[in-house]
Amino acid sequence: MQDQIQYASSGRESALATNKLLRNTYALLSMTLLFSALTASIAIFTNAGFINPIISLVVMLGTLFALHRAQNSVWSLPLVFFFTGFLGYSLGPIINLYLGMANGGQIVATALALTGITFLGLSAYAISSRRDFSFMGGFLLTGLIVVVLASIANIFFAMPALQLAISAVGVLVFSGLILFDTSRMIHGGATNYVMMTVSLYLNIYNLFTMLLHLLSAFSSND
Repeated sequence: MQDQIQYASSGRESALATNKLLRNTYALLSMTLLFSALTASIAIFTNAGFINPIISLVVMLGTLFALHRAQNSVWSLPLVFFFTGFLGYSLGPIINLYLGMANGGQIVATALALTGITFLGLSAYAISSRRDFSFMGGFLLTGLIVVVLASIANIFFAMPALQLAISAVGVLVFSGLILFDTSRMIHGGATNYVMMTVSLYLNIYNLFTMLLHLLSAFSSND
C-alpha cells in the first residue's frame, strides 16, 4: 500500500512538473513571438536591408552558445529576447521581398496562417494524445542535416528546383520537430523552459520561411 501511495504521489509530482514546463514554455514562446513580430515590423516599415549572412550566423551561433551556458541563470531571459528579436528583425527584409511580388500580401498572410495552424494542431495532438515521438529523433536529425547541407550547396548553385525541394523537405522536418519537441516536454526529455522556447521558436521560424518559399513558387507557376 505504501509503495502504491508513493507511486501515485510521484506520478502527481511528475504531472505537475510537466504542466508547469508546458505553461512556462508556451507563455515565454508567446511573448518572444510577439517581440519578434515587433522587430520584424520595424525592419519592414524602415525598409531595412539584409544583414550580412556571416555576421548573422556569428550572432545567432554566439547567442545560442551563450543561451546554452546561461540557461539556468538570470541572463537566460534577456538572451532569448535578444535572439528572437534579432531573428525577427532579420526576417523583415525577407518579408519585404515577398511583399514586393504579385499577391505578396496574400502569400505572407497564407504562410503565417498555415504556420500557426500547423503549430497549434501538432502541439495539441502531441499533448492530448500523450504519444511518445522520440522515435522520430534520428530521422529528423538526418533530415535537418540534409536541409542544412543542401541549403549551403544551393548558395553556390542557385538552383530553383533544389530550393523548392529543400523547402518541401524543410516543412516536413520542422513540422516533425514540433511534435518531437512537444513530446520531449511531456515525457521528461526536456526540463528547461527557456531552451524549449528557443527550440520551438526556431521550428516555427523555419517552418514559416519554408512555407513562404513554397507558396511564392506555386504562385509564380500559376
